[in-house]
Amino acid sequence: MTLHLHGSVIRHIITVLVIIAAIAAMIETFIFNMNYWLTSGYDCINISDRLTLQKNSDKTYKLTELNHVMEFSNLNKEIHNIRIDFDDEQAAQTVQVKINFTDDAHETYFYSNEYAEGIPSRTVATNDDSTEYLKLDTAGYTNNLRIEVTGKDINYPIKVNAVYINNVYPFHFQPLRFWLLVAIMLLIYIFRPRSAIYKYYLIEHPHASKACIAGVVAIEIWMVCAFLFFGSNLVGVATSNYNSGSWDRKSLVTSYAVGGENSQQYANLAKAMADGKLYLEEDPPDWLVSMDNPYDRGARDEVEKQTGEEYLWDVAYYNGHYYVYFGVVPVIVFYLPFYLLTHTAFPTAIGVLISCIAFMLGCTALLDRFARYHFKRVSLGLYLLLQIPLIFCSGILYLIKFPTFYSLPIMMALAFTVWGLYLWMRGRRCDRPHGWYLGGSLCMALVLGCRPQLMVLSLVAIPLFWRRYITKKRLFTRRGAGEVACLLAPYVLVAAGIMWYNKARFGSLFDFGSAYNLTTNDMTKRGWDLGRIPSALFAFFLQTPHTTGVFPFLSACTFQTTYMGQTIKEATFGGIFACFPILWILAFVKPILSMRIKARSTRTIAGVVIVLLIGGVLVALADAEMAGILQRYFADFSFMFLLIVILLIFIVNENLKPESSLRRTVTCILAGLIGIGLLYSILLCIVPETSWYSDTYSWAYQGILRLFQFWT
Repeated sequence: MTLHLHGSVIRHIITVLVIIAAIAAMIETFIFNMNYWLTSGYDCINISDRLTLQKNSDKTYKLTELNHVMEFSNLNKEIHNIRIDFDDEQAAQTVQVKINFTDDAHETYFYSNEYAEGIPSRTVATNDDSTEYLKLDTAGYTNNLRIEVTGKDINYPIKVNAVYINNVYPFHFQPLRFWLLVAIMLLIYIFRPRSAIYKYYLIEHPHASKACIAGVVAIEIWMVCAFLFFGSNLVGVATSNYNSGSWDRKSLVTSYAVGGENSQQYANLAKAMADGKLYLEEDPPDWLVSMDNPYDRGARDEVEKQTGEEYLWDVAYYNGHYYVYFGVVPVIVFYLPFYLLTHTAFPTAIGVLISCIAFMLGCTALLDRFARYHFKRVSLGLYLLLQIPLIFCSGILYLIKFPTFYSLPIMMALAFTVWGLYLWMRGRRCDRPHGWYLGGSLCMALVLGCRPQLMVLSLVAIPLFWRRYITKKRLFTRRGAGEVACLLAPYVLVAAGIMWYNKARFGSLFDFGSAYNLTTNDMTKRGWDLGRIPSALFAFFLQTPHTTGVFPFLSACTFQTTYMGQTIKEATFGGIFACFPILWILAFVKPILSMRIKARSTRTIAGVVIVLLIGGVLVALADAEMAGILQRYFADFSFMFLLIVILLIFIVNENLKPESSLRRTVTCILAGLIGIGLLYSILLCIVPETSWYSDTYSWAYQGILRLFQFWT
């Protein structure tokens, strides 16, 4: 019977996979390649003979800075599309193609005005044929046609092989797009409300559920690795097949600096530490040392222009030396050992990736701990449905998008935090928890040397251990006192080390040096101002994302404030409560916690929820007051709110009858809310930004956009 059932399950899985693959293949063939079928009957015409451009020796046409317009008169034809065939042999770059035409509805070229929009310009990659096809919506016959090729920082001359009208679009079956579609359809099928995955409870099928979870985590790690290495301009490693231009042709893997001199703080600090110094070895220019207020950016920039001597950006300057004000733990963990072994700089992106993987594994373990030991009815389906947004909606994907030294301390702090919480949770269930407590507290304490504001998460220890050591008075026993000592000792040791480090550099046990930062504003006089709070709360939590009708549909939000002072603000893309509707469950936190309190005599989870809720708000405000409103700071607090929501969902799930219609309805709503948040997170990864792949390899980025803008 078991073998028969096993065989039927395998046959069902194979059948589902075949059906999904077949549907995806049909969509790829007939929808994503719709332009091929719509244009298959066109009669393509080469109109290059009407060009008056100068020709090159290879018979290509030349577009120059002075002559970059192609005009065609008296065509008198129906034009459905244009193809500008750029020569593939020239250097790859992106150009802006601006088209105007006259037709039966327009005797003259028409442009945008207060009542209507003209023809938008299109970005074309000179080395990507798929971007060269431009669909036109004309009225009747087209008479005159004007094509202008412009853009920013274009390398002229540009070679054009030919210009065609009414071209047949090529048929191109994209494997990547096909497999993405298969993955999306498979996820929808797996997490549908009536899926069998919701019938397998973790505590009833421990081995099978752990195997499934491990498989999912492996896929998630592969996806994160692929995304990080996709942004090759920020990775800082090279092999014979990857970033080969920076490969030394000797080593298996070559590491090299990325991001410019001002991005090497950690690497330079490791080198200085190897020489017994706590300050950077580069000397500040004399003019900076002699300034009355070196922290005034306007004054610095004026003197820099006059002298021509540059200074290091975004480092702490104090008493004639440059210092790194970012947490020192990343240097001790990654940079210093790597430098001592190789005498080269550790690639920051790899540190971000390692920390990210550690965070993902820690989140999975922590969530598994809650699901198996504190709740009874968590199914494999519900666990995975919540594990995925806990990881991918926590802001870490943006840190992976920009794996710089700014992202590393945040990512390491998050990794230490989740593992610290997990080890604490393990210790709470043991008779001899000393080792678990030491490990957990060491992780939590090391956050101080990465991202000090995230130390607020250490307050979770209060509800976790209050009942055991205060209510039951275990603290006042010899054994209990030893256990509490294990909880506190790592904090004392790490704090002592950090305070010594601060004292040795800045003469104060509690001065981390952030106020001495050479940045956009004078941090020594920034202080805390209540006027910054409203705009910060709005940007971090409530602002709706700014959407457009062009893929990837997101753009930076407009920022306005009535605060009559300096606001430090980089591009952000919407507040977490607007972008992650799963967080709306927080509106029901009080009645849901009441359900838990009625079912259990302890209030541990309620205490954890309150600490996380208050901590998340405090960290967001601290970020805004101490530094500003930046997209990467969302990772500081998003995790806390997501973890609260997961605990609340677990509580509600415990009170729903198995396989009831209400449970299926709730599951369907959850899947929808989570899907919206995941879609936003994925689109945010693709949004073009300065210094990212879309900026450095703009021509290649256009090819990626064409995978999704199949209708243009």
